[in-house]
Amino acid sequence: MSRKSLLIGLSTLVFSVAAPAANYPERPIRWVLGFAPAGAPDAVARIVSPQLSEQLGQSVVLDNRPGANGILGADLVARAQPDGYTLLITSASFAINPSTQNKLPFDAIASFEPVTNLCSSEALLLAVSPSVPANSVKELIELAKRPGARFAYGSSGLGNVTHLAGALFAARIGASLVHVPYKGGGPMTTALISGEIQLALSNPGTLIGAVKAGRIRALAYNGAKRSPLLPSVPTMIESGVTGMELDPSWYGVFAPARTPSAIVARLHHEIRAALSVPAVRDRLAAISMQPVGNTPAEFKSFVATAVKRYAELVKLAGIQPE
Repeated sequence: MSRKSLLIGLSTLVFSVAAPAANYPERPIRWVLGFAPAGAPDAVARIVSPQLSEQLGQSVVLDNRPGANGILGADLVARAQPDGYTLLITSASFAINPSTQNKLPFDAIASFEPVTNLCSSEALLLAVSPSVPANSVKELIELAKRPGARFAYGSSGLGNVTHLAGALFAARIGASLVHVPYKGGGPMTTALISGEIQLALSNPGTLIGAVKAGRIRALAYNGAKRSPLLPSVPTMIESGVTGMELDPSWYGVFAPARTPSAIVARLHHEIRAALSVPAVRDRLAAISMQPVGNTPAEFKSFVATAVKRYAELVKLAGIQPE
C-alpha cells in the first residue's frame, strides 16, 4: 500500500469515528433505570433529564426496567448498540451486585463505559412503619429482640445498599431480622407505610415525603452528623448504635462498552453543565443529594474501588451470594 493510500485510509477512519460524535445526538436518548419509579435513581433522573434535554436539543426519555436489583436494566444497556442513545442510570448497587450474585450476565467493569457520577447521598435514614410502637432506636431494638418477634426490613433490591445497611443493622444490634427485597424504593416505601415490613434504611430522598406526611416515623440517620432535612432526628451513633457507617450511595451514568470516547466526553460535558444549573442543584439538595459530575476516567476508577470496598462490606454483613 502506498503512503498516499495509507493516509487516505487513516483519514477516512478518523472521519468515520469523529462524524457520529460531531452530529450527536440526532434523535432522542433513552435513559434506562433498573428500578421502579419513585425511588432515588428515578428521582435523580427526573431532575437532571429535562435540563439535559434542553441543552442537547433532543428528548431524554426515561425507561424504568425494574428487577433483580438493577441487573435487568444494566443487562439491557450492556447489550445495546454503543452509539450513545441507550444509557444506564443506576445506583451504588451496580458495584455491590458482583459480590452478592454468583453470576452476572455482564461484567460490571468491562461491559460499560463509565460516563459520570451524577450525585451522591450522604447517608441513610432509618424509618419504621406506623404499626411499630417505637419512637427511638432503643425502643425498636427492644421490640425486635423480644422472644418470638418477627421484624422484617425492606430494601430496594437484593444486594442493594439498603439491603447491606439493613443486614449491618441486624448484625450490630444482635437481632434476627427478615430481609424483604422490592423492585425499587417506591414499592419498598409503600410496603413500609402499609406495615408489610416494619423498618427500612434508605436514602432520605426516598423516605422523606412519607416522613413529613406522618405516614412513617424516622428514628435515626447513619451519617456523621444529623441531616439538615430532618435536624430533629438523631444520628445512629447518638442513638447508641455504632459501626453503621457506609460509603455514600451514588447515582451514575454508564454507556455500553465501545461507545466512542468523543460521545462519552460530550455526555459528560453536558451532564456536568446540567448539574451546575442552580434550579437542578436546589432540587437535588431537597432530596439530600450532592451533585458530583466527575470525569469518565475519575468515575471509572471510583467504580473499580467501590466494587472492592463493597465486597468487604458484604462479607462483614454476612450476605451470601445467590
